[in-house]
Amino acid sequence: MSAQPKIAPDAPVYVYELPVRLWHAVNALSVVVLAVTGYLIAHPLATPEGEASANFLMGYIRFAHFAAAYVFAVGFLGRVYWAFAGNHHARELFIVPVHRPAWWDGLWHELRWFFFLDSAPRRYLGHNPLAQLSMFAAFTLGAVFMIGTGFALYGEGEGQGSWQDRLFGWIIPLFGQSQDVHTWHHLIAWVLVWFVMIHVYIAIREDKMSGQSMLKTIATGWRSFKG
Repeated sequence: MSAQPKIAPDAPVYVYELPVRLWHAVNALSVVVLAVTGYLIAHPLATPEGEASANFLMGYIRFAHFAAAYVFAVGFLGRVYWAFAGNHHARELFIVPVHRPAWWDGLWHELRWFFFLDSAPRRYLGHNPLAQLSMFAAFTLGAVFMIGTGFALYGEGEGQGSWQDRLFGWIIPLFGQSQDVHTWHHLIAWVLVWFVMIHVYIAIREDKMSGQSMLKTIATGWRSFKG
């Protein structure tokens, strides 16, 4: 990743391929559904009056949570595949080049820029170092954790011998007990929620202040520069 790419401001560059953009949209939707339904599962609605068979609202909420979890997990696996099949920008979510001195220089600059201590933004074709580090630490590692703990908890309901239990059941005794896994699953979910909010803020901020397209790029794949 190089800072200040030598390109003309009026020459858009194709950065994000269609599979990445489709994944981004589907992933964003699944995260919203998971966050809302997960909150409601942790803080259940008041029990309505009447027969239980006629009031299956929490059951539908749990089903929506599980369905969105499968979409999230399958989408993540597909995104891992495209990191190898796609262009080098597709790998930035999974590989952080900490061995490059220029990357650390860019990270320090982006921290100063983020806190309004530097008035000269740098331009990147893909993710800048700060974005790359935060996405890897908060989203990539967070997604792996949420998928693993989520399917471990799901395996309890499916029962011993289910594929969820066989693949992820070992996670529960690793943490101690089921309630511990529930607690950590809930806490890391909030990390992802905060990450999403900051991610949206920074994308809009950079779009307005740095002279490089952000929102348009994730929609069309093309990054353009102003001035």
